[in-house]
Amino acid sequence: MAKARARGGRALIWLAVLIAGLIGVNFSAVQWGDGAWTPQLALDLEGGTQIVLEPQVAEGTSVTQEQLDQAVAIIRQRVDASGVAEPEITTQGGRNIVVALAGEPDQATLQRIQASAKMEFRPVLQSAPANAPGATPTAEPSEESEPATTPANAWDQAWITPALQSEFDAFQCADVDTTVQAPGDQPYITCSTDGSARFILGPVSVEGADIADAQVSAATNSQGQATGGWGVNLELDGEGPAAFEAVTRAITQLPEPQNQFAVVLDSTVLMPITSNAVITDGNAQITGGFTQEGAQSLADQLRFGALPIGFQVQSNETISPTLGASQLQAGLLAGLIGLILVVLYSVLQYRALGLVVILSLAVAGVLTYLVVTFLSSTEGYRLSLAGIAGLVIAIGITADSFIVYFERIRDELREGKHLSSALETGWKRAFRTILISDAVSFLAAVILYLLSVGNVRGFAFTLGITTFIDIVVVALFTHPLLRVLSRTSFFSSGHRFSGLDPNALGAVYRGRAKFREPVAAGRAARSSKEAQKRQTIAERKASVGAGVGAGTGASVAPRPGTGKEN
Repeated sequence: MAKARARGGRALIWLAVLIAGLIGVNFSAVQWGDGAWTPQLALDLEGGTQIVLEPQVAEGTSVTQEQLDQAVAIIRQRVDASGVAEPEITTQGGRNIVVALAGEPDQATLQRIQASAKMEFRPVLQSAPANAPGATPTAEPSEESEPATTPANAWDQAWITPALQSEFDAFQCADVDTTVQAPGDQPYITCSTDGSARFILGPVSVEGADIADAQVSAATNSQGQATGGWGVNLELDGEGPAAFEAVTRAITQLPEPQNQFAVVLDSTVLMPITSNAVITDGNAQITGGFTQEGAQSLADQLRFGALPIGFQVQSNETISPTLGASQLQAGLLAGLIGLILVVLYSVLQYRALGLVVILSLAVAGVLTYLVVTFLSSTEGYRLSLAGIAGLVIAIGITADSFIVYFERIRDELREGKHLSSALETGWKRAFRTILISDAVSFLAAVILYLLSVGNVRGFAFTLGITTFIDIVVVALFTHPLLRVLSRTSFFSSGHRFSGLDPNALGAVYRGRAKFREPVAAGRAARSSKEAQKRQTIAERKASVGAGVGAGTGASVAPRPGTGKEN
C-alpha cells in the first residue's frame, strides 16, 4: 500500500510539472513571440480577409476545373500546412479562386497567396547583372527573331537569336511583368526576384508540379560530411526524375552560366542553381550559403509553389464573421450546461467521488486550454464553432472514463475486497477499457482529420487533442488522487457518503463462503436483493442450511416411551 501511495504522489508531481511546462512555453510565446493567453478564433467567429484570385491564361484558352481544383489544394497547403487554421478556399464562377483567412494575415502569408504563378525549372542560357535605370543597349536591334537552326533541347544556345540578344541587352528588371505567364516551350527574359541579375532562360525542362517534397537539412559535401551550412533536400516524382537527370547530365560539364538552371516562380528567378553532378534518382540537395531562414523559405516555395496556372489578385477586402458572438455564446452555453449535468449526475450517483470527477474535469479543462493556446500561438490553430463542439464532446468522453473506473472499483468492493486492493485491481481492468475506448475515438479523429478540410478538420483536431488529454488526466490525476484519498478514514472505512460503502453497494462476503456481519434491518433490506443475486449456488445452499438451523432450534431424539427414533 505504501508503494501505491508513493506512486500516486509521484504521478501528481509529474502532472504539476506538465502544467508548469505548458504555462512556461505559453509565457515564452507571449513574451518573445506573437503569442497570446487566449486562443485565436477562426473565420466564422472573428471574420478576416478575403482575397479573390483571377487566373492568367493565354488568349483563346480557358482554365479547366481540374486546374482550379489542383490550385485550391496547393493554396490551402501554402496558407495552412498544419491544417488547423481553418481557411475557406473555394472556386467562384468556375474561374476565380476565393481565399478567406481569419483575422489579419501576416505579410508572409499574403505573399504566399499572391505569388501564385506556376513554378518551373528552366536552363540558364545567358546571365548578366541588372542594367542601371535608363541604360541603353550596346547591340543594334535585329529583325531576325527565328533561330538559325532548330534547337535540339531546352539548353541549346540556338535559342538565342539576334533579336532576343538585343532585347536582353536593353532589358530593365523593372519591366518584368509577374502577371503574364511565359510559354513553357519558348525562351524568355526575366530577372532575379531581388532585381540584381537578368537572365535568358530556355524552355521549361522540369515542371514544378513534379516536386514531391522539399525539406531543410544541414548541407553536406560529396563525401557526406557536414559543411556547417544549410541546404534544401529536393525530391521529385512523376516525370521529374527522368527530366532532371537529362538536364543535369547535359549541363554539368558546361561553362558558367550554361551549367545552371533557374527556379522560376511568378515569372522571376528565385535563384540560379549550378549543377555539380548528374542526378539520376530525383533526389538532390540545393546549397549556396543559405541561412536557416533562407533555406526554409526556399523549401516552402518549392513545396507549395507548383500551381498549374498563374493568378493575379483581383480584390483584397475585410469580411465580417460568418456566425458572430451570439453563436459563440451559444456554443459556450451548451458546454456549460453539459458540464453542470455531468457534475450533478456524478454527485448524485457517486456522492463524495463526484468531487473527484469535478476536480478531474477542472484539470482536463486547464490542460486543454493551455494546449489550445500554445498551438494557437505557434501552429496557427484557430478555434471555430466546430472546435468548440469538439470540446463539449470531450466532457462526455472524460466523464465516461471516470464512470468506467469508478464502477470497476465498486465491483471489486462488492466482491468483498478492501478499498486499497479494489483501487489497484479496478484500475488495471478499467485502464485497459479506457485505452481501448479512447483509441477508437482518437482513430476516428485522425481519419476525419485526414479526409476533411475546413471546420470539420478543426473539429477532428480538437477531438483528438481532448481524447489524448483524457488519458493523461485519468492516469496522472484521477487514479493517483484516489490513491491519496484512500488513506483517509472517510473513504477507507466506507462512509455512507463516500460512494464506496460496501454495504450500500451490496457486498455479500469478505472471502469465499465468509459472509459479512449482520447489518441493521433497513440497510440489509436495501442490499439483500443485490446480495442474493451475487451468491453462488453453494453459498445459497449454505445460507439456507444455516438459516434453518438457527430459526427452528430442532433436534432429533428418541420418542418417549417407545425407545425408537422418530
